[in-house]
Amino acid sequence: MPDRVHLDDVPFHGQRDYQCGPASLAMVLNAGGQDVGVDALIPQVFLPGREGSVQPEMLATVRRQGMIPFRLPGEFGALLEELAAGHPVVVMQNLALPAWPLWHYAVAIGYDLPGESLILHTGMTPERAVDIARFDATWARSDRWAFVALAPGELPASVDADAATRAIADFEAVQDSRAALPAWQALAERHPGAAMVQFALGNAQHATGDLPGALAAYRAATTADPELAPAWLNLGLLASREGDLQTAHRALARAAALPGPWQARASKELAALDQETDG
Repeated sequence: MPDRVHLDDVPFHGQRDYQCGPASLAMVLNAGGQDVGVDALIPQVFLPGREGSVQPEMLATVRRQGMIPFRLPGEFGALLEELAAGHPVVVMQNLALPAWPLWHYAVAIGYDLPGESLILHTGMTPERAVDIARFDATWARSDRWAFVALAPGELPASVDADAATRAIADFEAVQDSRAALPAWQALAERHPGAAMVQFALGNAQHATGDLPGALAAYRAATTADPELAPAWLNLGLLASREGDLQTAHRALARAAALPGPWQARASKELAALDQETDG
């Protein structure tokens, strides 16, 4: 990583009382190309009874705005990696004592390792340099909660395949398979041997009408994990639909031999395919 990073394309929004959550969201969403203001975000994330915003609403609002929130590992190195990759990071701090918390969201936009400082858009101060050790003490009180908000197709630098899969799946549930498809494609390119990633890619391609792509992804999933029964089942069903009966029979037989809730469906489809073939 470079010794110094400064993301100068992250706009600043002053954080009025109890509205650091909407302001932080507006900053990262604007940096990602979304034209949305703080006032439009306040009713989506601000909870008057809590005098602030809570984490689930923050992440849900990012999804509704068409971007994917990726939670970071609770490690300072992950924060630095994202900044070095050009991704501003929303961080949650407790600026008071653990017993009497004062929760606060800020946006990390850079760092200076020789100067031992982190650069934050925070409160009413843009580009504030704070001591790394002092920042980390306040960040640790939130279990180092942080996330990046990225457009579908962009991936974080520090998140593993399982965490990214969950993040994209949550986004797909709010939006749809077409919106999530670029994210699945990017993740499958980065982790070609991850069976669940290939399986999810196949499902998204099937939902958007790319049947050859779906077949290829299901094959990749079963190669990566020969015990992944739903991938065998989907491969068999799609191959049967496309007239590749040899592949369909092999895939359905494999799915029927594996224990799980897909076994009955696979056995039924296999019997139907055998009957059709014999007829």
